Amino acid sequence: MPHILYFIRHGIAADRSLYAQDGDRPLSEDGSQKTEKIAQRLVSLGVTVDRILTSPLLRARQTAEILKAAGMSDRLEVLPFLSPGGRIQDALVWLEHCPAQSLALVGHEPDLGEWVESLVWGEPKQSLVVKKASIMGIQLPDGGDPIGQSQLFWLAPPRFLL
Repeated sequence: MPHILYFIRHGIAADRSLYAQDGDRPLSEDGSQKTEKIAQRLVSLGVTVDRILTSPLLRARQTAEILKAAGMSDRLEVLPFLSPGGRIQDALVWLEHCPAQSLALVGHEPDLGEWVESLVWGEPKQSLVVKKASIMGIQLPDGGDPIGQSQLFWLAPPRFLL
């Protein structure tokens, strides 16, 4: 299981009312530009990972591609458990078999915030505010169940990275 997880919410997306399917919403022009700046800043701070994992929804995939292009990782994988409503248990089962030491997980709210809260506090408390293009860094324990045993070491909204 990896030791470091960076949870990254997708960037600002186009208006919902313009798309019949939520999964088809792309990043807005402003969302793309801000996400590119944030990605460059993260890489300049030394944030690189073995692999970027992303939700299959377009806005998340675009965010992940921006992170990859900035040099955060050269490997990107689309995984269904990062879709809205995905379960942390499914992610943990997948992570059990992942040889990577560090991962970036690009997804959606409220799931990402609830997953981080579960990893740190043992249950979702719905207290973390996770803005679009925010990043949360989690250190997982060396062994055992990471639920309630992980350490939050970074929570940065986009304004701290721009």
